[in-house]
Amino acid sequence: MTELLLGIDIGTASSKAVLARPDGRVVARAQRAHGLSMPRPGWVEHDAEEIWWRDAAALCDELVPSAPGPIVGVGISGIGPCVVPCDADDRPLRPAILYGIDTRAEAEVRELTEQLGANEIMRQGGSALSSQALGPKLAWLARHEPEIWSATRRWHMASSFVVARLTGAWVLDRHSASQCDPIYQLGAEDWNHAWAEIVAPGLPLPPLAWSGEVVGEVHHKAASATGIPAGTPVIAGTIDAWAEAISVGVRRTGDLMLMYGSTMFFVLVADEPRHDASVWTTAGVDPGSLTLAGGMATSGSLTAWLRDLVGGPSFDDLVGEAAAVGPGADGLLVLPYFAGERTPLLDPRARGTITGLTLRHRRGHLYRAVLEGIACGVRHNLETLAGEAAVRPVAVGGGTKGELWAQIVSDVTGRSQELPAETVGACYGDALLAAESVGLVSAGSSWTRSVGVVEPDRTRAGIYDQLYALYRDLHPATCEIQHSLAGLQSG
Repeated sequence: MTELLLGIDIGTASSKAVLARPDGRVVARAQRAHGLSMPRPGWVEHDAEEIWWRDAAALCDELVPSAPGPIVGVGISGIGPCVVPCDADDRPLRPAILYGIDTRAEAEVRELTEQLGANEIMRQGGSALSSQALGPKLAWLARHEPEIWSATRRWHMASSFVVARLTGAWVLDRHSASQCDPIYQLGAEDWNHAWAEIVAPGLPLPPLAWSGEVVGEVHHKAASATGIPAGTPVIAGTIDAWAEAISVGVRRTGDLMLMYGSTMFFVLVADEPRHDASVWTTAGVDPGSLTLAGGMATSGSLTAWLRDLVGGPSFDDLVGEAAAVGPGADGLLVLPYFAGERTPLLDPRARGTITGLTLRHRRGHLYRAVLEGIACGVRHNLETLAGEAAVRPVAVGGGTKGELWAQIVSDVTGRSQELPAETVGACYGDALLAAESVGLVSAGSSWTRSVGVVEPDRTRAGIYDQLYALYRDLHPATCEIQHSLAGLQSG
């Protein structure tokens, strides 16, 4: 029987798992949807026990019993940077605080930046502090929930929580740690212990490993819960977007992943750090590698919001109506900052804006304008990440399945996008890393092949250049109003 690799990914809106052969062939896959908790404005949370662990166990229960061969390696990825504080037995003490879409730590971002120095933070960690950084979220916990803080003995991201449940090991991969600004030193590839005592005094820090390193084996209790044989090697894993980049062969300098999901995310493999506050410089997944990254706060979540708002038609209907509308949506412009904005604005108080509405506009116009607004955000990010440099963009995620969204992005940005044959997602990258870790494939391998390229329609460049210029002008022109409304929303 052929040996199999199991990959599991805990995402924002769903969890996925895949069984793959060492040649990359997918033999089974599974998915479970789950929700988000937003108990207060700016707060976005997951129940780690109910979502992270139960999803992982349920996916295994679906896939493992009928696996057509022995499972010889397991890889885990998940949303991040996020944090769930736990006691000494890895029991969560509160819901997990999610990544940059959770903006509760604005004050801590400002205070730590002033205390440690913006330039020094960039020099040591590679990224400016923002809602994406984990350090301010830890400082928020220490300040606002002292009883939970004093009881915390371990803390996890989504991937490390599942790894701990499977193996008992408390470990964090270096890529995830590099998003714990400002308590990680990028050049040293280690924790910044002095700053950790300032940001999160007394907090234990987990040992570090590279994402593909085996950090433990499935123990008997986890084997009973999941069906994975006891003794199966488990790797450290990583954050989902970086596992997804691995899944489509984004591993060499100049490779760029565009991930179409609940949020748009960008990972560019780089050969040196970028001291630019509007992008994130992080450790890569492969040992010694570096990546530049960016992420929008809403994308697929915005299209879902609009669909619900106009009565819940199918996406196929909305896409058809939007495709019948010309570029520029008859003079509509959307700023997609419905949950603040991450890169390159780093403005958690930015708000969504729809400008140019008339009585002529219908839901197809609105849907097209939303896709074009997201595409303008993509262009803003790509200009910041890569400038005019030649890169190899690879498009992944659910948004690539319909032709319109990806085509609009290529038209607005003027860049082509490769479409990979297999778009299972981050769990597929987890399986590949597991295959490398147990010696079934060589390090740095790729399972992906391209099945097409989305080329920009150059006849639309003029209208989209004009629209993009207006897009860039609209936020600074309305920024104070957006911030005032954000203040009203938060009380």
